[in-house]
Amino acid sequence: MEEKYQPQVLESRWQKHWEDEKTFVVGEDPEKDKYYLLEMFPYPSGRIHMGHVRNYTIGDVIARYKRMKGLHVLHPMGWDAFGMPAENAAIQNKSHPAKWTRDNIDTMRDQLKRLGLSYDWSREVNTSDPAYYKWEQLFFLQMWEKGLVTRKESLVNWCENCRTVLANEQVQDGHCWRCERAVVNKPLEQWFFKITKYADELLASLEILKEGWPERVLTMQKEWIGRSQGSTIEFPIEGTDQKITVFTTRPDTLFGATFMSLAPGHPLVEKLIENLPNKEEVRAFVAKAKGVQKEGGGDYEKEGIFTGAYCLNPVVKRRLPVYVTNFVVMEYGTGAVMAVPAHDQRDFDFARKYKLPVILVIAPAGKVVDPKTMQTAFEDEGILVNSGQFNGMKSGIAKLAIIDYLERKKLGRKTVQYKLRDWGISRQRYWGTPIPAVHCLVCGVVPAREEDLPIVLPSDVQLTGREGSPLARHEAFLKTTCPKCGDEGRRETDTMDTFVESSWYFLRYADPQNTAEPFSKEKASYWCPVNQYIGGIEHAVLHLLYSRFFTRVLRDLGYVMLSEPFERLLTQGMVIKEGAKMSKSRGNVVDPNYLIDQYGADTARLFVLFASPPERDLEWSDQGVEGCFRFLGRVWHLVYETVNNRWPGNEENGELPWHLHKTIKKVSDDIEKDFHFNTAIAAIMELVNFLAKIGPQSGLSSSFKEALKTLVILLSPMVPHIAEEMGQALGLSGDVSEGEWPSYDNAVLEKRAITVVVQVNGKVRAQLSVSPESPEDEIKNAARTHDKVHPYLEGKNLVKTVYVPGRLVNFVVS
Repeated sequence: MEEKYQPQVLESRWQKHWEDEKTFVVGEDPEKDKYYLLEMFPYPSGRIHMGHVRNYTIGDVIARYKRMKGLHVLHPMGWDAFGMPAENAAIQNKSHPAKWTRDNIDTMRDQLKRLGLSYDWSREVNTSDPAYYKWEQLFFLQMWEKGLVTRKESLVNWCENCRTVLANEQVQDGHCWRCERAVVNKPLEQWFFKITKYADELLASLEILKEGWPERVLTMQKEWIGRSQGSTIEFPIEGTDQKITVFTTRPDTLFGATFMSLAPGHPLVEKLIENLPNKEEVRAFVAKAKGVQKEGGGDYEKEGIFTGAYCLNPVVKRRLPVYVTNFVVMEYGTGAVMAVPAHDQRDFDFARKYKLPVILVIAPAGKVVDPKTMQTAFEDEGILVNSGQFNGMKSGIAKLAIIDYLERKKLGRKTVQYKLRDWGISRQRYWGTPIPAVHCLVCGVVPAREEDLPIVLPSDVQLTGREGSPLARHEAFLKTTCPKCGDEGRRETDTMDTFVESSWYFLRYADPQNTAEPFSKEKASYWCPVNQYIGGIEHAVLHLLYSRFFTRVLRDLGYVMLSEPFERLLTQGMVIKEGAKMSKSRGNVVDPNYLIDQYGADTARLFVLFASPPERDLEWSDQGVEGCFRFLGRVWHLVYETVNNRWPGNEENGELPWHLHKTIKKVSDDIEKDFHFNTAIAAIMELVNFLAKIGPQSGLSSSFKEALKTLVILLSPMVPHIAEEMGQALGLSGDVSEGEWPSYDNAVLEKRAITVVVQVNGKVRAQLSVSPESPEDEIKNAARTHDKVHPYLEGKNLVKTVYVPGRLVNFVVS
């Protein structure tokens, strides 16, 4: 063992050792309890960043700890390789996205290996590999057969100049990010997965996840699914045979509706303003309102414009003016809202602004409210007034009674509504999984043949970013025969949303080399579900919800027997510097390669674990990194002094067992229960301080060396390279990472002696070492008879004895 800690030398040696020995390669073993640890796989953007370092280090500590606890651990890694960034980079660099992606994967794989992460690299997957997306295409066909795939018209962001569809991220202030021309909404035929068929199950099963998922994520998914129970009601449009259909969760307020609000994209808008003199003014407002809604946020001014049309409240036949507003959206409900200003604050503000009537139909119990003097809407439940035969009913009862009335009169019906919409998977881009469908002039759109899979992306394409996807101009790709009638057909040129790839990759890890099927059902049953999943909160809805949906689909197709893919979820915080998230544009990025070159991977790992609990944001600190490096050097020095017999003393220290077992318990509990690595490391630091303190007296004792061995084992999940090196020097048999996790002895913890100070008239005369369980009388007697205390008491009058439990005995004498 060298005297100086040199991480750059020892880390590469241990990484090679783990790779050569296949230390972390794992297979199925029915005799062992398995543990599947997974971090969300990265997009191969080129280089890893500190967010990656933090995420993957957290996962690695858990994987290494569980392995040392005797579990059979699967800890794989792969690449979410399709997507728009690769295509954009290829356009800018005049290269091919496949090459750009492969090169980035090679770079990032090397960087991850430099961190000493315990991955089973034999299970590596790349979602842009036809051997992977072949099975995705098969799932698509089988979902189509089960009625879970549909094709319908949907509005997309369209750049006329580039002749292509743009993702929301590519629309900047209403303009194309590439050519800066105005972007328009254009209806296009799109492919959808019917996730809405699973809405109830996805919502109900959130209860199962309460034990292992953050409450915040569960709430976000619940709100995204957005189950509402209420009534669908039809409002006849005056002078026509058409009706406006609304969905409301408050049918008890129906008698108070005084105007109708339509979304700017509602299909009736154009029909209502057809003969309106100022229809261009309405159209201009509609365009403006769509822009406001696309930008998002809820703090914009609520505005509207009168369409010139009226509809009738079906229960009181009151004429309601129909407005187009910028706050009603087509994505929820029917795109039309019956406005009840007295009982909805947004409607109240709008009514006051546009001088529309406010009619009170629910009053607080025992109170009289004048609508003319109302300052805010009354949104609570109460007693119905101004509501005909329903007057005097409580709101909750009135809701049911009014729904029943509407159904009997055929004016409406009880309805369950969801915010959740079917998953639009069409992408008019090249770098993605081709959708396995064929367009035939005779048969229409039909599924491709399973035997033709995979339908492979052609490599000989020219990417310009204009004129849409190059697949639409690639004759060899386009031309095919109709699987149904044999006539000439044309392949679908849309590719799948990249969220499809990430919705089942965790199952492929169970059997990644399988060429006969997506994965073996037996292997998937052995490893899945994932016991611990780790990733950012930004994936709380889309990725996690889609994965839950896709797992259920594969269950119903017979591939798996589980419904929930992830038992437990940890959402780690961001790495921030100077108060902001690290980004190139802010100039506050720390390069992990630089950090590893300067201090070593173990220091980088220790800092991201110690600086903050995993669920919170981590504030970068150069001083913190330096401190972690010095700490590892200090531990190294302790071991060096010990193995070279450079301590002067060999006394057995009676306090050492208690300190050691206390640390084992604290570190084990913090990793096992809450993943609070920061407090676990703090406990290890306390132990190191104690060992350094007693080293001169006890460094040559057998218990001191054994304590160092345990210290090394406790450190190994967090800083594996230095732990292996020190373990070898201390004579631990085999690799530390393949050893057993130490256990603590409660009996040792309970027997720890405590020090009680003994005073006479406030002056310290002695110290007692006693058990924490010693009774008060016993401690006082021991203090009184102590050979350094007795002379000060002899012949004196004992006025009183002051006892502070576990700390102090003071004899007051005269």
